[in-house]
Amino acid sequence: MYLERRSHLAPLIVWTRTVEADGSARVLPDGCIDLIWSGDELVVAGPDTLAHVVEDRVGARYAAVRCAPGVGPALLGTPADALRDRRIPLADVWGERDVRILSERIAAAPDPAVFLEELAAARLRDRDPEAARFAGTVVGELRAGADVATVAAGVRLSERQLHRRSLAAFGYGPKTLARVLRLERALDLARTGMPPARVAAGTGYADQAHFARDVKALAGVPLRTLLG
Repeated sequence: MYLERRSHLAPLIVWTRTVEADGSARVLPDGCIDLIWSGDELVVAGPDTLAHVVEDRVGARYAAVRCAPGVGPALLGTPADALRDRRIPLADVWGERDVRILSERIAAAPDPAVFLEELAAARLRDRDPEAARFAGTVVGELRAGADVATVAAGVRLSERQLHRRSLAAFGYGPKTLARVLRLERALDLARTGMPPARVAAGTGYADQAHFARDVKALAGVPLRTLLG
Protein backbone atom coordinates (compact mmCIF):
# COMPACT_ATOMS: atom_id res chain seq x y z
CA MET A 1 0.00 0.00 0.00
CA TYR A 2 1.33 3.41 -1.02
CA LEU A 3 0.31 6.66 0.69
CA GLU A 4 1.57 10.19 0.12
CA ARG A 5 0.84 13.72 1.29
CA ARG A 6 2.17 17.16 0.55
CA SER A 7 4.31 18.55 3.35
CA HIS A 8 3.24 21.82 4.96
CA LEU A 9 6.84 22.46 6.07
CA ALA A 10 8.79 22.48 2.79
CA PRO A 11 8.45 21.72 -0.96
CA LEU A 12 8.28 17.98 -0.31
CA ILE A 13 6.03 14.99 -0.75
CA VAL A 14 6.04 12.66 2.27
CA TRP A 15 5.32 9.05 1.36
CA THR A 16 5.16 5.60 2.88
CA ARG A 17 4.87 2.21 1.26
CA THR A 18 4.21 -1.27 2.61
CA VAL A 19 4.79 -4.14 0.18
CA GLU A 20 1.88 -6.57 0.29
CA ALA A 21 3.18 -9.13 -2.20
CA ASP A 22 6.47 -10.10 -3.81
CA GLY A 23 6.92 -8.47 -7.20
CA SER A 24 8.23 -5.36 -8.87
CA ALA A 25 7.28 -1.69 -8.99
CA ARG A 26 8.02 0.67 -11.86
CA VAL A 27 9.17 4.16 -10.82
CA LEU A 28 8.80 6.70 -13.63
CA PRO A 29 11.06 9.72 -14.20
CA ASP A 30 9.70 12.79 -12.44
CA GLY A 31 12.66 15.14 -11.96
CA CYS A 32 12.65 14.50 -8.21
CA ILE A 33 15.16 13.26 -5.64
CA ASP A 34 13.98 11.01 -2.80
CA LEU A 35 15.48 10.30 0.61
CA ILE A 36 14.24 6.84 1.61
CA TRP A 37 14.33 4.90 4.89
CA SER A 38 14.06 1.17 4.24
CA GLY A 39 13.96 0.13 7.88
CA ASP A 40 17.68 -0.42 8.14
CA GLU A 41 19.29 2.00 5.69
CA LEU A 42 18.92 5.53 4.36
CA VAL A 43 19.11 5.66 0.57
CA VAL A 44 19.13 8.51 -1.94
CA ALA A 45 17.23 7.97 -5.20
CA GLY A 46 18.46 10.45 -7.79
CA PRO A 47 16.53 11.94 -10.70
CA ASP A 48 15.79 9.30 -13.32
CA THR A 49 16.02 9.63 -17.07
CA LEU A 50 14.36 6.22 -17.59
CA ALA A 51 11.95 4.12 -15.56
CA HIS A 52 13.54 2.32 -12.61
CA VAL A 53 12.18 -1.10 -11.70
CA VAL A 54 12.29 -1.98 -7.98
CA GLU A 55 12.11 -5.61 -6.89
CA ASP A 56 10.08 -5.89 -3.69
CA ARG A 57 9.67 -8.48 -0.97
CA VAL A 58 6.44 -8.89 0.94
CA GLY A 59 6.40 -7.02 4.25
CA ALA A 60 9.04 -4.45 3.29
CA ARG A 61 8.25 -0.97 4.61
CA TYR A 62 9.53 2.35 3.36
CA ALA A 63 9.24 5.94 4.58
CA ALA A 64 10.54 8.81 2.49
CA VAL A 65 10.49 12.41 1.42
CA ARG A 66 10.44 13.37 -2.25
CA CYS A 67 11.94 16.73 -3.10
CA ALA A 68 10.25 18.80 -5.78
CA PRO A 69 12.42 19.28 -8.91
CA GLY A 70 15.36 21.52 -8.07
CA VAL A 71 15.06 21.11 -4.28
CA GLY A 72 17.13 17.97 -3.71
CA PRO A 73 20.58 19.58 -4.09
CA ALA A 74 19.83 21.97 -1.22
CA LEU A 75 18.75 19.09 1.01
CA LEU A 76 21.70 16.83 0.22
CA GLY A 77 24.41 19.39 -0.48
CA THR A 78 25.35 17.82 -3.81
CA PRO A 79 24.46 18.64 -7.44
CA ALA A 80 21.60 16.64 -8.90
CA ASP A 81 23.56 15.39 -11.90
CA ALA A 82 25.93 13.56 -9.54
CA LEU A 83 22.91 11.45 -8.51
CA ARG A 84 21.28 11.00 -11.90
CA ASP A 85 19.96 7.45 -12.45
CA ARG A 86 21.53 6.28 -9.18
CA ARG A 87 20.37 4.70 -5.91
CA ILE A 88 23.11 5.11 -3.33
CA PRO A 89 23.45 4.97 0.47
CA LEU A 90 23.09 8.37 2.10
CA ALA A 91 26.41 7.58 3.81
CA ASP A 92 28.10 8.06 0.43
CA VAL A 93 26.86 11.66 0.47
CA TRP A 94 26.94 12.70 4.13
CA GLY A 95 29.54 10.33 5.61
CA GLU A 96 29.19 7.08 7.52
CA ARG A 97 29.40 8.46 11.07
CA ASP A 98 26.72 11.12 10.63
CA VAL A 99 24.37 8.73 8.83
CA ARG A 100 24.89 6.01 11.44
CA ILE A 101 23.77 8.42 14.18
CA LEU A 102 20.87 9.58 12.03
CA SER A 103 19.80 5.98 11.33
CA GLU A 104 19.73 5.20 15.05
CA ARG A 105 17.50 8.23 15.62
CA ILE A 106 15.08 7.42 12.82
CA ALA A 107 14.87 3.77 13.91
CA ALA A 108 13.75 4.95 17.35
CA ALA A 109 11.30 7.56 16.03
CA PRO A 110 7.55 6.93 16.46
CA ASP A 111 6.95 7.90 12.82
CA PRO A 112 9.95 7.66 10.46
CA ALA A 113 8.14 9.62 7.73
CA VAL A 114 7.53 12.57 10.05
CA PHE A 115 11.13 12.38 11.25
CA LEU A 116 12.38 12.61 7.66
CA GLU A 117 9.98 15.45 6.90
CA GLU A 118 11.22 17.50 9.85
CA LEU A 119 14.85 16.72 9.07
CA ALA A 120 14.45 17.80 5.46
CA ALA A 121 12.51 20.93 6.37
CA ALA A 122 15.21 21.98 8.83
CA ARG A 123 17.95 21.54 6.25
CA LEU A 124 15.93 23.45 3.64
CA ARG A 125 15.18 26.37 5.95
CA ASP A 126 18.32 28.19 4.80
CA ARG A 127 17.93 27.25 1.14
CA ASP A 128 19.41 29.84 -1.23
CA PRO A 129 16.42 31.98 -2.29
CA GLU A 130 17.94 32.72 -5.69
CA ALA A 131 18.38 29.01 -6.41
CA ALA A 132 14.80 28.43 -5.29
CA ARG A 133 13.51 31.15 -7.62
CA PHE A 134 15.53 29.73 -10.52
CA ALA A 135 14.16 26.21 -10.01
CA GLY A 136 10.59 27.41 -9.53
CA THR A 137 10.68 29.61 -12.64
CA VAL A 138 12.23 26.96 -14.89
CA VAL A 139 9.83 24.23 -13.77
CA GLY A 140 6.82 26.53 -14.00
CA GLU A 141 7.68 27.72 -17.49
CA LEU A 142 8.45 24.24 -18.81
CA ARG A 143 5.24 22.84 -17.33
CA ALA A 144 3.36 25.61 -19.11
CA GLY A 145 4.88 24.50 -22.42
CA ALA A 146 7.51 27.22 -22.92
CA ASP A 147 10.45 26.37 -25.16
CA VAL A 148 14.04 26.44 -23.92
CA ALA A 149 14.86 29.79 -25.53
CA THR A 150 11.90 31.43 -23.77
CA VAL A 151 12.84 29.90 -20.43
CA ALA A 152 16.46 31.03 -20.80
CA ALA A 153 15.35 34.58 -21.56
CA GLY A 154 13.03 34.52 -18.56
CA VAL A 155 15.86 33.70 -16.15
CA ARG A 156 18.32 35.99 -18.00
CA LEU A 157 20.72 33.25 -19.06
CA SER A 158 22.02 31.99 -22.36
CA GLU A 159 20.75 28.57 -23.39
CA ARG A 160 24.17 27.12 -22.59
CA GLN A 161 24.15 28.67 -19.12
CA LEU A 162 20.60 27.43 -18.54
CA HIS A 163 21.67 23.93 -19.50
CA ARG A 164 24.62 23.99 -17.10
CA ARG A 165 22.56 25.30 -14.19
CA SER A 166 19.77 22.85 -14.94
CA LEU A 167 22.15 19.90 -14.73
CA ALA A 168 23.13 20.90 -11.20
CA ALA A 169 19.58 21.74 -10.12
CA PHE A 170 17.54 18.99 -11.79
CA GLY A 171 20.02 16.34 -12.89
CA TYR A 172 19.50 16.94 -16.60
CA GLY A 173 19.10 19.75 -19.10
CA PRO A 174 15.91 21.72 -19.70
CA LYS A 175 14.89 19.74 -22.80
CA THR A 176 14.97 16.46 -20.90
CA LEU A 177 13.24 18.05 -17.91
CA ALA A 178 10.51 19.39 -20.20
CA ARG A 179 10.02 15.94 -21.68
CA VAL A 180 9.76 14.33 -18.23
CA LEU A 181 7.30 16.96 -16.96
CA ARG A 182 5.17 16.67 -20.10
CA LEU A 183 4.93 12.91 -19.73
CA GLU A 184 3.97 13.27 -16.07
CA ARG A 185 1.20 15.72 -17.01
CA ALA A 186 -0.01 13.52 -19.85
CA LEU A 187 -0.18 10.40 -17.72
CA ASP A 188 -2.16 12.26 -15.05
CA LEU A 189 -4.75 13.07 -17.73
CA ALA A 190 -4.70 9.58 -19.20
CA ARG A 191 -5.41 8.08 -15.78
CA THR A 192 -8.66 10.07 -15.63
CA GLY A 193 -9.89 8.13 -18.63
CA MET A 194 -9.24 10.82 -21.23
CA PRO A 195 -8.61 9.26 -24.68
CA PRO A 196 -4.93 9.17 -25.67
CA ALA A 197 -5.50 11.35 -28.75
CA ARG A 198 -6.99 14.10 -26.59
CA VAL A 199 -4.21 13.74 -24.03
CA ALA A 200 -1.61 14.12 -26.77
CA ALA A 201 -3.31 17.18 -28.23
CA GLY A 202 -3.66 18.83 -24.84
CA THR A 203 -0.11 18.31 -23.63
CA GLY A 204 1.97 19.37 -26.61
CA TYR A 205 2.66 16.12 -28.43
CA ALA A 206 2.57 16.19 -32.21
CA ASP A 207 0.02 13.38 -32.25
CA GLN A 208 -1.04 10.21 -30.44
CA ALA A 209 1.83 8.22 -31.97
CA HIS A 210 4.36 10.73 -30.60
CA PHE A 211 2.79 10.38 -27.14
CA ALA A 212 2.96 6.58 -27.39
CA ARG A 213 6.65 6.66 -28.40
CA ASP A 214 7.54 8.93 -25.49
CA VAL A 215 5.73 6.68 -23.02
CA LYS A 216 7.59 3.63 -24.29
CA ALA A 217 10.94 5.46 -24.32
CA LEU A 218 10.71 6.91 -20.80
CA ALA A 219 8.54 4.34 -19.02
CA GLY A 220 9.82 1.27 -20.83
CA VAL A 221 6.33 -0.16 -21.40
CA PRO A 222 3.30 0.82 -23.55
CA LEU A 223 0.66 3.20 -22.24
CA ARG A 224 -1.91 0.42 -21.84
CA THR A 225 0.46 -1.41 -19.51
CA LEU A 226 0.90 1.65 -17.31
CA LEU A 227 -2.83 2.30 -17.16
CA GLY A 228 -3.74 -1.34 -16.64
